[in-house]
Amino acid sequence: MVEGRCMKCKKQVEMKDPKETATSRGVKMFKGKCPECGTTVCRIGGK
Repeated sequence: MVEGRCMKCKKQVEMKDPKETATSRGVKMFKGKCPECGTTVCRIGGK
C-alpha cells in the first residue's frame, strides 16, 4: 500500500484506493483517501 500524510489527522496513514496521477510538471503522484477521516491524501514522488 501507499502511505501519505493526512493533514487533518496529523499522522502518516495508508491510502484507501490510491490512484497514480501526474502533476502539471510531470512528476509522479498518488492520490487517495484517509481511512479514518475521508480527507484526500497525496504523496508526491512516491514509490
